[in-house]
Amino acid sequence: MKQTLTFRPDHTFTIVQFTDVHFIEGNEKDLRTRDLIVRVMEMEKPDLIVFTGDVVEANRCPDPIAAFREIAAAVEQSGIPWAVVYGNHDTEEKITRQELMQAVTECKNVLAESGPANIGGAGNYVLKVADANGRTAAALYFLDSGSVSTLPHVNGYGWIERGQINWYMQQSRELTEQNGGNPLPALAFFHIPLPEYDEVWQREVCCGNKLEDVCCPKINTGFFSAMVEMGDVIGTFAGHDHVNDYCGTLHGIKLCYGRATGYNTYGRDEFPRGARVIRMHAGEREFESWLRLDDGSVVTEQPVHQPEQGGK
Repeated sequence: MKQTLTFRPDHTFTIVQFTDVHFIEGNEKDLRTRDLIVRVMEMEKPDLIVFTGDVVEANRCPDPIAAFREIAAAVEQSGIPWAVVYGNHDTEEKITRQELMQAVTECKNVLAESGPANIGGAGNYVLKVADANGRTAAALYFLDSGSVSTLPHVNGYGWIERGQINWYMQQSRELTEQNGGNPLPALAFFHIPLPEYDEVWQREVCCGNKLEDVCCPKINTGFFSAMVEMGDVIGTFAGHDHVNDYCGTLHGIKLCYGRATGYNTYGRDEFPRGARVIRMHAGEREFESWLRLDDGSVVTEQPVHQPEQGGK
């Protein structure tokens, strides 16, 4: 039986986001990554762990499922429930998303689901967090942001498709109705950042670092506008760009990057690997967030970036 997510007696619910692990086969860099994950779990003691894509690098893995199971084993040993969305590297060769999801869902403590078969991707699902009385008090949405463009005349990375957006809106409507017409505080997790991640950097005050371009899709399918219209999502969390870690609020939604976790991929020496920590409070439409780095340090204050363009 899958675990139930519940706010603690102090009304908090803590999530650790690991992103861009890029595990391959257990080499020295992979072991450093695994040790980081274990240390962060021990220090933060979260209620949920979320992997936001590129957990493995399939084109370099002798066996992508075996590599994924190595990372999963580290989390399984903690007993902490966990969830995952896929990135562009998880299934780029040797394995399909459906095959990987089948292996993942065999894990004891994983809460990930394959999701509806009639919409794009694999791993579109929603998790509910209950309050002390057992009522649903928050929602966590997980969406497959794809890999690369499936259209020959559009270059670049994949995107959240219209069918997925319609699915999200239907889930949101149902949860709002169940909550007496009031949208539940919700978070959304996916791998590839939305185009609005670039917009928020250009137009709003952001906190954190932007050391590379926002590698978002070339087209905008409207997921951000759907979240604004539904009024439930208060924060989104992506990965993909390994040396970006900023957060900024656009139209009431805080758009956040995680902190890249894996050593077997590109980064910068002055940009230590780590994880993002997210803490929700029952009944509140806001959350706290900080970074936990590999050396055990905590980053709560980050550089403030003033917008480059004035909004209207």
